[in-house]
Amino acid sequence: MKDALNQLYETVISRKEEKKEGSYTCYLFEKGLDKILKKCGEECSEVIIAAKNGDPEETVLEISDLLYHLMVLMVEQGISLEAVEAELEKRSEKTGNLKVFHQVDKNS
Repeated sequence: MKDALNQLYETVISRKEEKKEGSYTCYLFEKGLDKILKKCGEECSEVIIAAKNGDPEETVLEISDLLYHLMVLMVEQGISLEAVEAELEKRSEKTGNLKVFHQVDKNS
């Protein structure tokens, strides 16, 4: 999967650097951050709906769409794939990091 993500990231970078007619990625960059964020939100909702409907095949398609739009966001914001990978590696080293939430005494 890492190769596929690297390849996708490189393709998104190339679309930002070299405008290609008819490219959806170029369209997103032309429309700007608000459009990119809107698409990320839409795709996130579609992942939730597909998963809630118990449709693994549709969920995979929607996760793929979300990952693509997140890559566009990363490139737009100048965030490298390596930076995200480094953060994930750092987090994977943590154990016992379940957050303790404030509990309300329902009797008071």
